[in-house]
Amino acid sequence: MGSAGIASKKPAPLLTYYGDDFTGSTDVMEALSSQGIETVLFLGMPSETLFDRFAHFRAFGIAGASRSETPQWMEKNLTPAFEWLKSLGAAICHYKVCSTFDSSPNIGNIGKAIEIGRAVFGTAPVPLVVGAPQIRRYTAFGHLFAAFRGEVFRIDRHPVMSRHPVTPMAEADLRLHLANQTQLATGLVDLATLRSSDADERVDALFDTGTEIILIDVADHDTQGGAGHQLWRKIRPEGRFVCGSSGVEYALVEEWRRLGLTQDVPHYEPPGPVERMAVVSGSVSPTTERQIRHAIDVGFAGIAIDPLQLAGAHADGAVSEAARLALAALAEGRSPILYTALGPSADHGAVLSDNDGARHRIGRNLGRILRRIVEQAGLRRSVIAGGDTSSHALSQMGIDALTLRLPLPQTPGSPLCTAHAASPAIDGMEIALKGGQVGSDDYFSMIRAGQG
Repeated sequence: MGSAGIASKKPAPLLTYYGDDFTGSTDVMEALSSQGIETVLFLGMPSETLFDRFAHFRAFGIAGASRSETPQWMEKNLTPAFEWLKSLGAAICHYKVCSTFDSSPNIGNIGKAIEIGRAVFGTAPVPLVVGAPQIRRYTAFGHLFAAFRGEVFRIDRHPVMSRHPVTPMAEADLRLHLANQTQLATGLVDLATLRSSDADERVDALFDTGTEIILIDVADHDTQGGAGHQLWRKIRPEGRFVCGSSGVEYALVEEWRRLGLTQDVPHYEPPGPVERMAVVSGSVSPTTERQIRHAIDVGFAGIAIDPLQLAGAHADGAVSEAARLALAALAEGRSPILYTALGPSADHGAVLSDNDGARHRIGRNLGRILRRIVEQAGLRRSVIAGGDTSSHALSQMGIDALTLRLPLPQTPGSPLCTAHAASPAIDGMEIALKGGQVGSDDYFSMIRAGQG
């Protein structure tokens, strides 16, 4: 694709990033674009022609699926992606992970991703920022905390993430968690250091020790600003590879605003309601369960799909039947919501885990269903729910890139996006990607109403 030629055509961007799932990738796009840093999210490394459409943007992302993949997959796929991102010459390249940090040595290995990043960008220390108060994620003295239904839990005691069906979080100290995934040593810039009068000197001393990964605490607005200051202060002429949640962008925007590097905050006009839209969900989260039940209560047509059929080798019949039921609901003027589970009790965890690639096939087949009903019914708005689901479902939609259509301040991390695609039926469609833990109970009806 001639990536070096692409990079030479425009000034270096402020930031590039690779998202380890699609919902997290739109989270970063929202955090940047809503603050005046125009951002495009590509659903793969773009052609030169596609890139040129967005050459004036200041941040570029690639939406990936590494959160649900093996270290071997990462070695094969992250290396060329990081090399392409490096060719753009941004001050910072960010490997974006979920703010709940759920990962394991065999699936979504964050330590392995950092090792690959260091192989591409050089062996300088890799800053790590996970806390993001905007989405109620906090790190304090290296430990991760996350909110659930109005209460904040240590991540290893979180009612959902401690029981994640694929990568349950059993350790809150992120340094210990990473020690199971990589031999790289992790140091810590804690809250006390960030608030000290000699923070810069103490951070410099830590960076000079040869520690390979440096976790920077973020627990509130002040420490987020301190983290952003340290991230930007430690950029290098050849670019700095960093890791973390969208807390990286939230922290950097604070510093960029202080330095006058951001534009005015743009105004996004709500698109207003649509009569019909479609939702597909592969999430087993209790948050998504409540959202599905609420949607059905307010008139959505609930359509349950057997995930084992979608995961099977002969899923075409299940795909066709689900699409038929959805199109029938649309013909009645109703919005279908197709789901493979209602909460964690409905998860076929053991069966799916024993079936290699089963969860990926579920996601891809949900994407096939959604594309079929969007094209046949002429829908202009849709939602995919589930972090891993979104990555695999969206790959079936024929979408090349996403830009921000409407940020959702009351539900950060799950914005309404505009799809850019070759197909006229898909191009310009509005789509939201919702992580399992994200959103209020009325999320789906709020998206249908088109109000921020």
